[in-house]
Amino acid sequence: MRNRVIAAALLLLGVAACDSSSTPDRAWIDCAPGAITAQGSSAQTNVVSAWIKDYQVSCAEATIEYASVGSGQGRRSFYAGTGDFVGSDSPIAATEQAQATARCRGPVLHLPMVVGPIALAYTVTGVDDLNLSPPTIARIFTGRITRWNDARIKADNPGVTLPSTPVRPVHRSDNSGTTDNFTKFLAATAPADWTLKTGSAWPASGGVAADGSNRVVSAIERTDGAIGYVESSYARFSNLPTARIGNAAGDFVPLSDAAAARTVSGAKVTGARGDLRLELDYRIDDPLAYPLVLVTYEIACRQGSSELAKSFLGYAASRAGQDKAAATGYAALPEELRARVEQSVASL
Repeated sequence: MRNRVIAAALLLLGVAACDSSSTPDRAWIDCAPGAITAQGSSAQTNVVSAWIKDYQVSCAEATIEYASVGSGQGRRSFYAGTGDFVGSDSPIAATEQAQATARCRGPVLHLPMVVGPIALAYTVTGVDDLNLSPPTIARIFTGRITRWNDARIKADNPGVTLPSTPVRPVHRSDNSGTTDNFTKFLAATAPADWTLKTGSAWPASGGVAADGSNRVVSAIERTDGAIGYVESSYARFSNLPTARIGNAAGDFVPLSDAAAARTVSGAKVTGARGDLRLELDYRIDDPLAYPLVLVTYEIACRQGSSELAKSFLGYAASRAGQDKAAATGYAALPEELRARVEQSVASL
């Protein structure tokens, strides 16, 4: 897989490293000099790119690179000593904890930094509006629903004319935190219809496999009858239609950042001492909540992080950084959680 490397280099002359007066359209950033690298989640690539650009425009002596290689590969590289932090759409699994602790020579912090809905994007000729309940979604992605005019899809969409086009589900071929979140959602909301494993590796047979979020979107765009799960900013960028998802309150909720934020606001922090692992409630009983969400963590060592890594992550967690995330197509962190993330970054 070709790594998509984001490297923003400062090309503007006369910009003071930490002088907010020279960049009046940007928030003041407490700059730190040096160079850092990171890698991981492709879901957060767009906002990390924007954060890097903002930081380096304000901070002439900083160089930051981010490689979009997927959460699984990113974590493996981080454990091997590559990168100052890693972006992951899933917290570190128990089976990987020893590697993470050895890499950091001590505690590891999960910093929830990027929030967004997972879109079920599709291309079906003649269908511009679509409701899907979790049991229907599970049956689609396990191959038990094979035509778009299946009775179960009709039941979710009364009065809608659906074609007999074959259903072509698209999933990630690489280890992906988006897959992990999607399979956990199905296991929690449709246990009778999703009896497969959860995790970052896709467990079902059949369907179309694509490496990375961009290729998932490309496969959906070019195939009539295709449907796939992808971070919402990718679906929005490609102007793909997205399904309304049935929630535990019995409502079909359209994809929106505000609706996803309601689900994240109901999450429970399960970590301690600044480690902000979240436990999402996919069955949140809120009629306005979009239940299929993704939280990307920046994972960093509590001890030994560079001043530049601390400064950059501090900007990402700031109100200005989260405003940039919202402008880039993600949901801003709920304020209470954002403040906790900012406090944890300060402890690095």
